[in-house]
Amino acid sequence: MSDKKHSTRIASVQNRTEPLFGSVAGASGATERVWRWGDDNMLPYALALIARRSAAHRRIINDKADYIAGKGISYADNVPMLGEIVAHANGSAETLHSIVARLALDEALFGNAFLEVVTDSNHSFLSFYQHDASTCRLARNSRHVIMHHNWSSFTPTDARQLPLFPTFEEVGDGTLRSMIHYKDYEPMFSHYGVAPYIAGLNAAAIVYKTDRWNITRIDNSFQLSGVMMLDNTVDNEEEADRIVRLAEEKFAGTPGQVLFVLRDGDENDNSRFIPINTSSDGDWHKLHTQAESDLVIAHSWFRSLSGLDYSSGFSTERILHEYEVALNTIILSEQEQLLEPIRAALRNTLLIDASSLEIINRPPTHTKSPYMKVWEARKADGLDYDENDPNQQLLLANLSKYNPGSTEQA
Repeated sequence: MSDKKHSTRIASVQNRTEPLFGSVAGASGATERVWRWGDDNMLPYALALIARRSAAHRRIINDKADYIAGKGISYADNVPMLGEIVAHANGSAETLHSIVARLALDEALFGNAFLEVVTDSNHSFLSFYQHDASTCRLARNSRHVIMHHNWSSFTPTDARQLPLFPTFEEVGDGTLRSMIHYKDYEPMFSHYGVAPYIAGLNAAAIVYKTDRWNITRIDNSFQLSGVMMLDNTVDNEEEADRIVRLAEEKFAGTPGQVLFVLRDGDENDNSRFIPINTSSDGDWHKLHTQAESDLVIAHSWFRSLSGLDYSSGFSTERILHEYEVALNTIILSEQEQLLEPIRAALRNTLLIDASSLEIINRPPTHTKSPYMKVWEARKADGLDYDENDPNQQLLLANLSKYNPGSTEQA
């Protein structure tokens, strides 16, 4: 590749504007054009809402996505174009790592993620754009992705479509565009992936409701629930309802905290408050704790990597052990699924070797001295080592790019 052509490709990548899409010609409605995502085509909206309301659920999703996204992306120095793509993945000057991080978050939340690939007829450049998965649906022909900003109020004129990778189609600005659809496999679901935590939705709801119950108690200043019996003589039911509503507004706090009952009185006022005593605080706490544990299991994740055990002590050994298990059972395989289509797009479009493209992983805590060399660390772990191994030298060089303050030396 000549320096002149290399410079042209870099400029094309940097000067790209926001992505454009081909119009959906003749679309007459959302359900007629797409395979529904959920019974009402609104499942992504429901999943996003649950994640916003359940603190533990959201923390697990965020942490899992962060670990899968890693700390950066490494590549071989002998392929300069890879370095340009990693640093400037599109015309918005987004890094490839930032795009991969959002893909990892979408897949952890929805079980699906969408990545747009942009080039031209000469294959003179390549750009990547991540799309919010909640805006994307699979077309009925199963060969296109249809995008709309709000599927609850679908309008055909605002809908756009792109073909599924590796097919490219030309759009109005002359570029060729395609869409990569990532999805977590689930039997009986052929069009969309299913979020891995699907069996933990009830647990996420319990965590949210127990938190809400505590907020209600605080709003009511921890007052007892009960029934307030009011003695009063009224002429009609409307007057009785008015008195009860007035009492609730002044004294009840959160609706349902105190039940007001109005009855006919006599000469003596027998109004009284009947408390409803409960000793369920411990039961609610156990329910909340159990729901959190069920959530971790449903996510196929680990408590110490989600910050759920910090209150009981910070165990570096346990965190590192669970990180190693997560790395070898979940993280590496998820990273490979995210990167392989990107490598294929680079290979097919720019005709470059993208096999060296890898996500850099670092444990959340360190037990080894930061002054150790790579081969010294491997020796300390009882692994094979070679202090002159060029692959280890390359790994150390890539790590130093993302850790300028590192004192490691090759």
